Order: sequence, then structure tokens, then C-alpha cells
Amino acid sequence: MATPMEQFLLENAPHYQKLLKAVKLDKKTGRKGVGEPNPDVVICARVRPLLEQETAQGIPPGVFVRDGNGSIADVHELRQMVRGLPALKSSSYEVDQCFGPETSTEQIYDSVMKDLVPWAWDGGVATLFAYGQTGSGKTYTTSHIEKLVAAQLMAGQLPGERKVYVTIVELSGNSAYDLLNSRKTVSILEDSFGVTQIAGAADHEVKTAEELLAYIDSAAAYRRTEATIKNDTSSRSHAICRIRLENPSAPADEDGLLFMVDLAGSEAARDRVNHDPERMRESRNINTSLSVLKDCIRGRAEVDMAAMTGSKTKPYVPFRQSSLTKVLKHVFDPSGTRSCRTVVIACVNPSLLDLAASRNTLRYAEMLRVLMPKTVAIQYDPLSPMTWSNEQLRNWIRDNVNPCTSGDWCTASSPTPAEFEARCLNTNSVKPEQAKAFRAKLWQFHVDSRSAGSGPKPTTKEPGAGSEEFLGYLSILDKSTSRHPDPQIARLPFKERIRPGMVVSWTQKFGEGDRRYENSFNMAIVLCPASAAGPHAVDLTDKNVQAQAEARDAEKESRKWLCAYINPGMLHESYEIQIWRQVVMSVDQMDAEVLLEYDPGTRYYFITL
Repeated sequence: MATPMEQFLLENAPHYQKLLKAVKLDKKTGRKGVGEPNPDVVICARVRPLLEQETAQGIPPGVFVRDGNGSIADVHELRQMVRGLPALKSSSYEVDQCFGPETSTEQIYDSVMKDLVPWAWDGGVATLFAYGQTGSGKTYTTSHIEKLVAAQLMAGQLPGERKVYVTIVELSGNSAYDLLNSRKTVSILEDSFGVTQIAGAADHEVKTAEELLAYIDSAAAYRRTEATIKNDTSSRSHAICRIRLENPSAPADEDGLLFMVDLAGSEAARDRVNHDPERMRESRNINTSLSVLKDCIRGRAEVDMAAMTGSKTKPYVPFRQSSLTKVLKHVFDPSGTRSCRTVVIACVNPSLLDLAASRNTLRYAEMLRVLMPKTVAIQYDPLSPMTWSNEQLRNWIRDNVNPCTSGDWCTASSPTPAEFEARCLNTNSVKPEQAKAFRAKLWQFHVDSRSAGSGPKPTTKEPGAGSEEFLGYLSILDKSTSRHPDPQIARLPFKERIRPGMVVSWTQKFGEGDRRYENSFNMAIVLCPASAAGPHAVDLTDKNVQAQAEARDAEKESRKWLCAYINPGMLHESYEIQIWRQVVMSVDQMDAEVLLEYDPGTRYYFITL
């Protein structure tokens, strides 16, 4: 049965249509925001079409996307006046992108979601939230996007190979359930490293889009729904679909993560009139978690803005106040180091009878939007990669990593560190060790440039300040590396400048004939010419070093050097020099120079550029 307000709106629908025609929507100007949208947090609104039953009842739409400005939604309400005819009250809400009823899900996906898949593929964290009133089309939008994500992931067009795993859980109040294991109860816990784990929820490996969609459909059958005034199958819980992307070629790297979150439907007060105490408690928990989510999304955006502006005030992000935000801690935690991108789609019911809830949805979405300071011309600083143009970055790569100059992989505008490494590996003749060293070097350079007092800065306009020679001087001054201090000598082929202290890679050969095999990418540090080792020096096999050096002319080999083994250390990708384990090798056995950098904190060596 219609309420008195709904009866009033239906009776005055023709008058409302006349008032609506008089509104000059295309001539209204939007708000003038101070700043620019945050590229890492995109807030959207989707206005669904009117349903057939709504059209049959003669219910007109009350929410419109403004023509000529795809970021503003106008809401026109009919207000009952004390005297005279009903009047029109208009309000507008601005988000990053607003999609009208004529926009398909495919168009929305191409606009805001398509770039999140390669972002997660390359090791980042991508998150989609679908929010709105019950019956506004959240589950419809999310399920369609999940199909498009599955197709993009499994199309074979993304570079490299990944193992794809899916986990789908349901959050209802403080309880969590595994929807791929018959609603088995799971726990949301933090491990000793501060990482949130979904204890008890299994990862299911998928290899085709059909397998992934089958898991999603199976989870939907177990999701909790209840009948409400607005929707017979209203979602009464949050559903989180997590897709984890593991890179077999880089097992030490963090896995890429793609979250698609279908939030529980929010309800207005009049939708809860007939609820029993349990349903009232459930609705209160839903609205509380949505409020915490809003504070976390906005707080995280404010943290990013504070970092950009150099503000010392750190906004508070209450991600521990609900199970939903605990699961997504790495997205909201200000101290987190993962590269994250977030898209929020606020689904809006345009019906004139539901404008109160639609206004709340749009207001919620608008409050999530945090404008970043307008970008200004950045002055080039050779010590700060953040100020480099694409061409300057390419020049730095050419000067530091010669094998990488043959590809066009470095032209992306804002790749993640993992993406740098992946593109480097796609370049011919680049070894994994070189790619990791490149990633570590550039990332450390970026971190050092943002740390106060990280090192000496050129304070005068003396010749060479900011040049390659000056940067080479800083590298030797700041860090203990095996790089030659003279940049001119460092440009020569490494076999023409063998010296004590140089680190080289070499291929160790074993056996004879059919049983002969090689152990590639061994490292050793050059100690001295083998002839200068002294009469009592022996190598690891107890062979006399000088005797091996004197055999050089007879065997017509190149000059031989006494070297010490470099073995992997206890820490990941670390190395240690075992000075007593020595080997004699000729220059012909040496493959390439490797630059090592000593870390006083760990007392290990790490490969650098």
C-alpha cells in the first residue's frame, strides 16, 4: 500500500512533468571545485533506467545526468507547499564520472574499470566497490563487471604468465563466511607482520574464464538475501570477490590483488518500519559498516593529498572499526606500501518515489571525493625521479642499464615498480637479476629523494652539478658499491678494465663429454692477478695459484685472476663474500660485470645498477 507521500507524488506526477520541462538543465553551471580529481580513487555514479513496473505505475524519473557535464547529477523533488501548488526543489551532486540510464555496463567498464585489471596483473592492488540503496542495481552491475574482468584476465592479451586464484567471502556483521565452501565460517585475523588474513577461506585456482564465472555463480547461490519493501532479494551482507594473481617468474614479489565488493543495500528509515528487532540490528550493522567504509575511503584520499602537499597533519583512517575495512586493510592503512587504485560506483534509483534514498546515495558518493591540489609546473631535479619527464627517464635508463634501451617498455606514464621489472624482463638479453637490480635502483632513488636529509644536494651552480659525473660522485659518496669511481673508465668494456674489487658473473663448467654441464650466474670478486698471489696460495681445489698462472702461455689463454666466491646470503636477494673460498679464472671465463652495494644495516651485499 502506498504511503501518503507516495500517493501525493503519484497524484501530482503530471504537474511535476510540467515543472520539469521548465528547468534549463543544460544551462545550469556546476560547482567550481578547487583542485583536481584523485587518479587513484575514482568516484562514479550510475543512474539505472526505470523498471517496467515503475513505468507502468506512471512514476516519472527524478534523477538526471546533466547534459554537457558528465560529472554532475541533478535531483528534482516535488515539495508540498502550505499554500498553492506543489513546487520543484532541485539539488545537484558532483562526482568524478556520472553515467545515465542509456550507458551500458560495457561502457562503464571501459571507462573506469578496464585499467584496473593490468594494474593488478603487474602486482598492484585494485578495488571496486558497488554501493547504493537496495534495488538500485548494485548486484546487477557487479556481476556484469565480474564477467568482463574474467574475459579480460583470461584473454591471453596481458604480458607474461600468472596463476589466478579466487576467494569469495561474505561479511555479515562481525561474522565471515566462505561462499565457495558452503558458507563455512572463517576468521578475519592479523598475522605477526600486520597483514590481514582470511583464515579458513580457500584459494581456488582457475585457468579459464568459464571456471572463474562458475565459482562466482556458485558463491551467489549461497549469499544471504532477504525480502524488503524495495526488493524481494535484497543483499543483506557484503560480498567480497578476491582475485589473486601470482607471478611464477618472480615468486618473491607480492601477488597482485583485485577485489570486487558488492556492498549490502542501504535502507531508508521507512523501509525498516516493519522490521523485527533482529532485522533492525542487521540494518544498523550494515549502515555502520558503510559509514566506516566512507570514512576510510575519504581518509585514505586525504592521506595521499597530505603526502603530496607535504602536510605534517596525518588524517585518521579507522580501518579497524569493521570487518569489511579490516579485510581491505592494505587499501586503507596509511602505513601500507602497496600501490592501490580504487573505483566506487554509486548505484542510483531514479524513481521519483525514492529520491530521499537517491539523494543519500549521491551525498555519500560526493563525500568520498577528495580533490587533489592542482598540478603546477614541476622544476626538473636530477636527484628526484618524481620530477623527470618520460624522455629524461629514458635517458637515465640508457645511461644506467644499457641492455634495456632496445625496448619501448619504459614509456608508460605511471607504472608500478613491479611493472618496471616486468617490462624490463620483456626486453631481449635482460636477465632476471638485472631487472630486479633496475627496479631496486630506481625505487631506492625515488625513496631517497623524498626523505629529508637523505644525502648531499648540489647547492651551487658549479660545473657538473646535476650531471652524470656528479650523480656518479654522489653514488660513491653515499653508498659502498663496487662501481669504479671514474665514470669515463666505467664506460669501457669490462674485460679491458679488470681490477681488484670488481665483481663479475661467470659460468662454472663441470664434467667432461656427455656429462658436462654448466652452472650459470655465479658471482666472484676479483682479488689480484693469479701471478701475484704468492708461492703458497691455493684455490678451493688445493691447486697452486701461481702454477695455474704460469700455465697461461702454454695453454694460450688470456690473463688469469684470483677471485673469491660470492654466495647467496640469508636475506632474500642478498649476497655475502666468502673471501677464503677462492678460484682462478681467466678473463675469457668472465661473462659480465655485476655491481654490488653493501648495506651496513644487514651486513649483506645487494645487486645494484
